[in-house]
Amino acid sequence: MTSFWLDTHPVPERGTPLQPGQKYDVAVVGAGLTGLTTAVLLATAGMRTCVTEARSVGAVATGNTTAKLSLLQGTILSTLLRRHGEDAVRAYVRANLAGQEWLLSFLTARGLATEEREAFTYANADGGLRALEAERDASVAAGLPVEWAEDIGLPYALAGAIRLPGQAQLHPAEVLDALLDDFLAHGGALHTGCRVLDVDVDGGCRVSTSAGEVRVEQVVLATGTPILDRGGHFARLRAERSYALAFRVPGPLPQGMYLSADPPSRSLRTAAGPAGEVLLVGGNGHPVGRHDSPRQLVEDLEAWTGRHFPGAEWTHAWSAQDYAPATGMPLVGALSWSGGRVFVATGYHKWGMTNGVAAGLRLAGALTGGLPDWAEELDAASGPGGWLEAATANLEVAGSAASGWLGAEARSLPHEVAEGVGVVGRLGARPVARSRVAGRTCTVSAVCTHLGGILAWNDAELSWDCPLHGSRFDASGRLIEGPATMDLEQLAAP
Repeated sequence: MTSFWLDTHPVPERGTPLQPGQKYDVAVVGAGLTGLTTAVLLATAGMRTCVTEARSVGAVATGNTTAKLSLLQGTILSTLLRRHGEDAVRAYVRANLAGQEWLLSFLTARGLATEEREAFTYANADGGLRALEAERDASVAAGLPVEWAEDIGLPYALAGAIRLPGQAQLHPAEVLDALLDDFLAHGGALHTGCRVLDVDVDGGCRVSTSAGEVRVEQVVLATGTPILDRGGHFARLRAERSYALAFRVPGPLPQGMYLSADPPSRSLRTAAGPAGEVLLVGGNGHPVGRHDSPRQLVEDLEAWTGRHFPGAEWTHAWSAQDYAPATGMPLVGALSWSGGRVFVATGYHKWGMTNGVAAGLRLAGALTGGLPDWAEELDAASGPGGWLEAATANLEVAGSAASGWLGAEARSLPHEVAEGVGVVGRLGARPVARSRVAGRTCTVSAVCTHLGGILAWNDAELSWDCPLHGSRFDASGRLIEGPATMDLEQLAAP
């Protein structure tokens, strides 16, 4: 599954090999929007900065986003208002506005196109109207001109909608390409195919990678969910997977950016493609590793689009992983155990285009001594919160862990599996995973290398996904993403 963005604008490889023993002021781990924004700001400020990326630029969240640069974010503001109060909502809006303005200014200065759009949140049924009303009220109180909308241009019946004008949609791979150009022009170094394995904080930071060790003063973990998570972020985040398809559609397309507030979850926008404008349709999210057949969710999106946009023909299908924080607020700042040397940014709850840039501004400010005033307000306003949501999420994790081990112990591992199928079962006394992809049968440990969860087969992406904290591995056991840092053990077939 390759996203429309990475297929239509592959970011050229410009990484250089990491030389063991190199020294930098800062190492940024992760070459997505947060990582590259932070790196650009640090390099521009004169700090010697490197970016390490285990795969390639934009390989995870940013290259698979819907890329809406919007301050109307579903029902986020009303949710934050209930949990944290008005001050927190205003600080959150200021942070996202700063992220939006910085990115638009950056792209405009480099002659890159952005498309201004109205953003809409809509209700499919009357039950969703109360959520829309609460979101409108929270938005207006925070200074956003959100209002009720009538006909919003969609070809199916709605119960109601709210709108926010003057938002933007982008091509995220083009954004990453421009950020990378600027970073390298300011003397930054990019090391791709370089996985960080450990960080030791002792009079500086020793960063151990798959290509050797480097010494830096500070580290920024911009990896979706933090790797090396001694701060326990995995216990405060819920890993969610959702799906998207691009369609060629005969006739005119709706020109807004749309998101449903109630089931079925749907996200729509247009994008310029090589053969003309296409419609992007996303939705059907679920906790990672906790759905029997993600492939059926992709098929459901295709069928739904065909019903409402007759003649629609899909060209791309892909998925993305996002992290929902228990508090509702993004988690940005220094890890307590690191003495102010290791920083993280995570928990954007599917709104990484604004939150990711805001996090970069916040992190760079913390490292250079120029913290934005809204960052301090956000810290003060948000508070701890989220304890009930975190407790509930961790009870679900504990339940998934127990059921996964019991299920694996109850099944014997079959000798053969069908093409595209993955099965977990017992081989001797251990849980083992076996799959067949492209005619090749692979047998690997079924135990996630992060915290020992039993993996589940993802039949849409042909991957092994952990239902505990969202680590993912390909059929041969190689790590794809998540808090894990090690591949699965490969086993010889009996």
